[in-house]
Amino acid sequence: MNKEKPIVIGVAGGSGSGKTSVTKSICQRFADKSILVIEQDYYYKDQSHLPFEERLQTNYDHPFAFDNDLLVDHVTQLIQSESVDKPVYDYKRHTRSDQVITVEPKEVIILEGILILEDPRLMDLMDIKVFVDTDADVRIIRRLLRDIKERGRTIDSVIDQYINVVRPMHLQFIEPTKRYADIIIPEGGENHVAIDLMATKIQTILNRKENI
Repeated sequence: MNKEKPIVIGVAGGSGSGKTSVTKSICQRFADKSILVIEQDYYYKDQSHLPFEERLQTNYDHPFAFDNDLLVDHVTQLIQSESVDKPVYDYKRHTRSDQVITVEPKEVIILEGILILEDPRLMDLMDIKVFVDTDADVRIIRRLLRDIKERGRTIDSVIDQYINVVRPMHLQFIEPTKRYADIIIPEGGENHVAIDLMATKIQTILNRKENI
């Protein structure tokens, strides 16, 4: 018997918008269901052919930074009930790691990333498209705290990167994708009403599949 096609959900939004919180909240509401999260951050392009100094200049907020060809192939394989080897990115070396993570197809696949809605090929694979819309001042504070605590960055370096790279890339490439979203969630994981509505919609689709 063929398995039903999984539900594919895209969760987009700017850096620090709360995409991960939304994704985690959805997963928590379906503890008894099979949910797979695929982070676009894992699909940064391999840069092993470049000198380390050139890798340091990579603009990780630009669409060209992502290997969407591989991501599209992997999501397509998962939809076809095939397992895939998800790449791992080494942020210290600024290139793809030699390691991979083997993931199995599941009932619900969540694609999470800043530019998930920028590629039409990815959007064509999605059943539900979500944009997490959070004010810029909140996003920069969240990014500042994260990069200082988790990545050992200085305040000056985070602010400089935000002003010169993150903000202009957000305005040019990320913010315009909001128009493609089926659902816009303000303030990320704190918006429990929106997440409850999302969970209800997913449950409705799952129930429909079970009754077919």
